[in-house]
Amino acid sequence: MTTLHKVVLIFITFMFLITFLLLVVDAQNNKIRLNNENQNSIPFPIIEKVKPDFETNFNGGWEVLSQNSGVSAMQINLMPTNKIIVYDATVYRVSRLRYPEGVPCVTFKDANTQEDRLDCFAHSMEYDLETNQVRPLKVTADPWCSCGGLTPDGTLVSSGGFADGTKTIRYYGGPSCRDNNCDWREYNNLLQEERWYGTQVILANGDFIVVGGRRSFSYEYLPRQEGQRPEKPYFFPFLYETSDIDENNLYPFVHLSTDGNLFIFSNNRSLLLSPVTNKIVRTFPVLLGGSRNYPASGMSVLLPIDLGNVEINKTDTPIKAEVIVCGGNKYDAFFYAETKKQFSPALGDCNRMVITDKNPKWEYEEMPSPRTMGDCLILPNGQLLFINGAQKGTAGWWDADSPNLTPVLYNPEKPRGQRFKEMTPTQISRMYHSSSALLPNGKIWVAGSNTHDTYKDVDEFPTETRVEGFSPPYLDKNLDKFRPQIVEETSAKRLKYGKNFVTKITMQQDGINEGLSKSDIKVTMYFPPFTTHGFSMSQRLLVLKIKKILSDVKGSYDIKSEAPPFGEVAPSGYYILFVVHRGVPSKGMWVHIKG
Repeated sequence: MTTLHKVVLIFITFMFLITFLLLVVDAQNNKIRLNNENQNSIPFPIIEKVKPDFETNFNGGWEVLSQNSGVSAMQINLMPTNKIIVYDATVYRVSRLRYPEGVPCVTFKDANTQEDRLDCFAHSMEYDLETNQVRPLKVTADPWCSCGGLTPDGTLVSSGGFADGTKTIRYYGGPSCRDNNCDWREYNNLLQEERWYGTQVILANGDFIVVGGRRSFSYEYLPRQEGQRPEKPYFFPFLYETSDIDENNLYPFVHLSTDGNLFIFSNNRSLLLSPVTNKIVRTFPVLLGGSRNYPASGMSVLLPIDLGNVEINKTDTPIKAEVIVCGGNKYDAFFYAETKKQFSPALGDCNRMVITDKNPKWEYEEMPSPRTMGDCLILPNGQLLFINGAQKGTAGWWDADSPNLTPVLYNPEKPRGQRFKEMTPTQISRMYHSSSALLPNGKIWVAGSNTHDTYKDVDEFPTETRVEGFSPPYLDKNLDKFRPQIVEETSAKRLKYGKNFVTKITMQQDGINEGLSKSDIKVTMYFPPFTTHGFSMSQRLLVLKIKKILSDVKGSYDIKSEAPPFGEVAPSGYYILFVVHRGVPSKGMWVHIKG
């Protein structure tokens, strides 16, 4: 082979290697390009990292809002006017608040002498949350141990009571009240049966049902029109079956489930009742350990209803509804307290059950301290607050001891064993006939306590007309920079079932350095309950579905939420809407929802 042939062969080999390398590089580039194109064509979901709630070492704080409200707060309801209606009983003809000059006293017949006498004391009052001032109201037919609730138009309806009030229906406020001088409108002898210690709850259609009462083993529906008589009573053997030596079936726990049926708990048993057919839909397992209703007097709420993943048009899967029942006492505790003044230790357990499950069962856990006659309130961030009550004894005159001064915070989303946290204790005993309410500013209004058959100034547990405010941990001032502010002027206040609406908020810039995502925010709606004897009737909190969060300018956001789907989930009426930023709620805004 000549030198020329060798050179040509080397050149051809070199060119072949160069071509091969170029082909390899081009193929690799094509592969990368194709992979990138494939990746770009596949929609990968953006998973938001869920951030924890903001931490605080603040365990709550107390303040006295009023040194003397005049009427001990046995029964209360927060109104959409930001006033609290309070009343106790007329039977003892005394309070610490007199009718103002010019208001006629009430004539009554003395039970002993049969003489006509005058009662010039107010047994009801309107408490102004802005000024902490009170205005006397006149109630005549005895509302002692009655029940009540807010209608869709914001009228307070109270039913039942004692003696001449057992069949009375009372009305306060609403559209017919157009000034600051409203008073009770009373209609006697309207109820079909006597309702002393009965429970009144709003239904999906906005009507009320009244369940039970002393020796009234029945329920009835209140007509919508003011002053009208209920059609008839419905015999309810369940209440008879759950009565025992001390009754323990009074003020039954009644919760409107997400399917429109009524969860009714009495003594230690529970069932689901259809208010449409008046038939029992199902029964639930017995809750062991003791009695839960008056006079054993435990606590119960419907846990927050999460609508975040609910599809409105789907009816085959029920929206989750879960009930919690806590505290109470042994079935014979009232007997020993009443006859021997021996005070049994209250129950210290809490029990949860998903009532929409196919096979529901109670889940048990232990509270930090036992409690009877306590209140259980749902907070704007979905946590629960146990407050008031005693650690020994039961409801009734002089039938309890060892006041439970320490509120307890309960986080239902945490694992069992990590849900309870004790708060700063109060210095005021809140025992029999005490009450509490969640306010739009996030504070808790705490009042009442009267363990006697009349008002007493000097006693181991004096009659309480002082009003306190309790600030839960989320009101820590160190959390204020994270607190949303609702811009009411440009936020929707009239909601329609299933429709989107916008709530505008502002935030301090140093509280949102990374901006807001849907996982940072909850929009909640709270129905203000009627509270008496440790049970808050019709109380519920809804966690709404957030569709989108838009930022128009720095620190300002539009939150598009979906209103609750139907009345079974949220009966028509007035609610307090909160925007909650990682556990820190805004001040609430009153909204109204209807179909």
